[in-house]
Amino acid sequence: MNIALMAHDRRKELMVQFCIAYCGILSKHTVCATNTTGKLVAEATGLPVYLFLSCQHGGSQQIGARIAYNEIDMVLFFCDPQSSDMDADLSYITRLCDQYNIPYATNVGTAEMLIHGLERGDLDWREIINPKTKPFTV
Repeated sequence: MNIALMAHDRRKELMVQFCIAYCGILSKHTVCATNTTGKLVAEATGLPVYLFLSCQHGGSQQIGARIAYNEIDMVLFFCDPQSSDMDADLSYITRLCDQYNIPYATNVGTAEMLIHGLERGDLDWREIINPKTKPFTV
């Protein structure tokens, strides 16, 4: 599965801690992320992370395009409810995940449920219903 990671500035450390905690599960999948978040996760976990541009420079649009082309299977976008910096990006990714039936978490509680479901195979339906048209290249 291809997992996209994004985080508001005040939630980046939480994303890093989450990825450290679930590094064993994430290592069995392809992880991609917006630039700053991805670098922090890669440095902390040693996981290979495919880096897109930062959100401010179009990274959310790059991830959005991958969602539209059925190349993303899960999105974890840890949001800061106190921030209005990236409301447009958050709304954009939310709409795309809803449109293309992509499992999506905006907080650590929901992300834990998705990661445990991923580990159990609960998300294998994605590969049956939405077979990949081309492989995601890292």
